[in-house]
Amino acid sequence: MTLLIAALGVLGVASSGPLMAGTLGATSVTALAIAFWRNAIGALVMATPVVVREPKAFGKITRRELGWSVTAAVALAFHFACFITALQLTSVAAATALVCLQSAWIAVFQLFRGTRHRWPVLLGLGIAFGGVVAITGFDMGSSPEALLGDLLALAGGALAGLYTLAGGKARQSMGIGTYTTLCYGICAAIVAVLAAVSGQPLVGFDAGGWLGIIAITVCAQLVGHTAFNHLLATMSPLLVSMIILLEIPGAAILAAVFLNETLPAGTYAGLALILVGLAVVVAGQRRGRPEADRREAELGTD
Repeated sequence: MTLLIAALGVLGVASSGPLMAGTLGATSVTALAIAFWRNAIGALVMATPVVVREPKAFGKITRRELGWSVTAAVALAFHFACFITALQLTSVAAATALVCLQSAWIAVFQLFRGTRHRWPVLLGLGIAFGGVVAITGFDMGSSPEALLGDLLALAGGALAGLYTLAGGKARQSMGIGTYTTLCYGICAAIVAVLAAVSGQPLVGFDAGGWLGIIAITVCAQLVGHTAFNHLLATMSPLLVSMIILLEIPGAAILAAVFLNETLPAGTYAGLALILVGLAVVVAGQRRGRPEADRREAELGTD
């Protein structure tokens, strides 16, 4: 069952970039509208079974659980704002690879918390950084917009790492339905404020735009994000992030097939370096300590 959930999660998140890029390019839908509706609808869908089965569940949320859920929601909101905007400026493959650096960002966050990583982790970080340099170097030569998109995707990856870490803490004691409802709902509210401030409309789109939003919500949010949030209860954030790495080749293949996206050979080399580097990072951390110590280092302390 765990493998099936992981496979569904990979398929869901791999479709995210191509679906959003296609919707943004072919309709009048805005970046923040996609972020708002996928979270608002996701919260409503996930809340329904919780309300039916355990009506008092939301009243039992502790201050600790609320704090980690809010932290995850804030990180998720700005992650979407960065990533979806990046898809309008750079390639789907580059944006997806850069945003998937969340595993590396988790390792960097650990360094700031005083964790001493083994040399394979540092080597993997170096390899992944080499991939970032390769991608951004090619995009710097192509256009300033593409470079800005790369930088936004990098920021989105850091925010995704924070979202994963905070979600792991919340899921230690919260059910999947309660957590995702709270996280997605707060995220949608934050995005609505960002949309109002930036002047991006959340409604008034044509039928094709709404169809795109529904497809993104079902595939990426309800299947992809929710599957990985489910896995956080039994897997560490770093291991979940390792599985998410399959999003990189998946998104590149889907973008090439359905969006006719072609990239310079150097960009593909950068994608490969990021994928290899992140695999080395996670493998190095898994071998570096016993299970209990590893989970504590990955999730942090209260």
